[in-house]
Amino acid sequence: NRSSDLVPLYRSDCFKIKCSGRMFKTGIITYRCICDRTALSEKAGSVYETAPPCKGRKPVIYGTDPETEPEEGGTVMLIMKNVSKTFNPGTVNEKCALKNLNLELKDGDFATIIGSNGAGKSTLFNAITGAFFIDRGLIVLDGEDITYQKEHVRSKVIGHLFQDPLKGTAPHMTIEENMALAYLRAKTSKNAYFSRINAADKAKFREHLALLDMGLEDRMKQPVGLLSGGQRQALTLLMATMVTPKILLLDEHTAALDPATAKKVLDLTRQIVAERKITCLMVTHNMHQALELGNRTLMMDSGNIILDVSGEKRAGMTVEDLLEQFAVCAGKRLDNDRILFSQAE
Repeated sequence: NRSSDLVPLYRSDCFKIKCSGRMFKTGIITYRCICDRTALSEKAGSVYETAPPCKGRKPVIYGTDPETEPEEGGTVMLIMKNVSKTFNPGTVNEKCALKNLNLELKDGDFATIIGSNGAGKSTLFNAITGAFFIDRGLIVLDGEDITYQKEHVRSKVIGHLFQDPLKGTAPHMTIEENMALAYLRAKTSKNAYFSRINAADKAKFREHLALLDMGLEDRMKQPVGLLSGGQRQALTLLMATMVTPKILLLDEHTAALDPATAKKVLDLTRQIVAERKITCLMVTHNMHQALELGNRTLMMDSGNIILDVSGEKRAGMTVEDLLEQFAVCAGKRLDNDRILFSQAE
């Protein structure tokens, strides 16, 4: 249907929904297609579940400018527009974690993110992975609107590493079983979970493990729970990138490791991201890493990105310059001890 067929039920300038003859409600606005006035989504935000569009086509949501649509193809991998999330709204524990956040990542971008505790870094990652639905805004990954897509669906194309090395692997399963699970999960086939790995797959797992130079290729039948924290984190990185993801999210993935192991995992991260040309976001509390790794540095405060530097400006910046820029943009000095202590490294 033409966009002129869409009749808003109440005034808003946030979203336009293109459908094929149904009425839909998002968390922000309800639109009705005049060719069909019968269907209404009962739950705000459940565009796909409670009111499927007619003729089997999904509604396509475009934000925030009604006249602007995302580029088809192109080089943009991730678009986040006016993304907001508040936890425990209307209570004494109300917390605005993300506030009208905007971010655009091109295919192959490697951006580091720095900010104090509570700035919204992990919440940003959880919004991308679908750990919760955002209150308002738009998230587009590789041209596909994933704003209300479920977490397990997104996990097929999004790699995510946590600060805790114990997350991301199943301790009672063997190394081979963990790798098989990650490999089959990322496959596009609907029956991938029920597929069986063959000898060629096992040989491929062994080759990947050998790249870690940790001797894990000879321990494929051992439970992951017997590995050290560094070995488990390296294995998790390998599992997350075995089938190249559309975007890789690294949430302080070396923070809990000893310096030597952290360096090894970080070097491995740099190598894999560069070789596969993976679009990557990495949270760090190390100011030097924030400026040395990747091609962009983002600084967050109070649920928003207050600084985004790249290119020649970033290449000429020092840690002191970065702290000064934070003070100018945030209107306050950075007071996180972990970040400040990293100046001396």
